[in-house]
Amino acid sequence: MADAPQIPDEAETRARWGGFKWSDENVRKANEIASRYPENRRLSCSIPFLDLAQRQVGAETNTQGWLPIPVIEFVAREIGVPYIRVFEVATFYTMFNLAPVGRYHVQVCGTTPCMLRGSDDVMAACKSRGLHKGATTADGLFTLTEVECLGNCASAPMVQINDDNYEDLDFDRTVAILDALARGEQPKTGSQEPGRHTVEAYGGTTNLTAMVSENHDYRGEW
Repeated sequence: MADAPQIPDEAETRARWGGFKWSDENVRKANEIASRYPENRRLSCSIPFLDLAQRQVGAETNTQGWLPIPVIEFVAREIGVPYIRVFEVATFYTMFNLAPVGRYHVQVCGTTPCMLRGSDDVMAACKSRGLHKGATTADGLFTLTEVECLGNCASAPMVQINDDNYEDLDFDRTVAILDALARGEQPKTGSQEPGRHTVEAYGGTTNLTAMVSENHDYRGEW
C-alpha cells in the first residue's frame, strides 16, 4: 500500500535493537506484571509486555514508540514462548506500531460516525500542517494514520494522539491542537466543545434528572 509505513532494513534494525533489554525501572514493572499470572499462563503477559517494550523504545527515541522484530523476540524470550505467538499479538492489535512513528502518533478515526460528522475536515487540517497518511513529517514530530472506530462516536469526529483522545473536532480545532503540540504545549484533551466535559448532551443532562435527589419511579410517565 502506498500509505503503509516503511520498516527499516533488517540489518539496520538488528544493529540498533538486537541488544534490547528492560531498563532498570521496567525490570521492576515486568516482574510486577508477570506476578499477575500463573507460570503456565505466561502468554497472558504478551499485551502488557509489548506495551511496556514499545514505551521503552519510545522513551529511547523520543517518539511514541514501535516494536522492532528484535524487541518482539526479546518479549517472547521473556515470556518463554515461541516468537510467532507474540508476533501474532503484535500484528493483531493496532495499538502496537510495527514501524517507526513520530513523537506524536495522530490516529484519525475514519469510521462512519466520524466521517458523517466531519473526519474529512480533520484529515484536511492534518494535511494543511504537512501530515500525510502512513508517513512521518520530516522533523520527526508527527505520524498520521487513519484508523477504525476508537469508541467516541457520541463526540465524533475524534483523533487519538499517543495516549490522549481529542473529540468534537473540526478543521480549526484540529489545527490548534497540532500547532500546540508542535510548540511543545499540552492542549486540552477530551471534548473540544466549550462546556462539554464528557459526552453529555449539548443542552445539558435531561435523562433521569429526578433520580438526583430520590429513587424516582418513572414508570407512570412511560
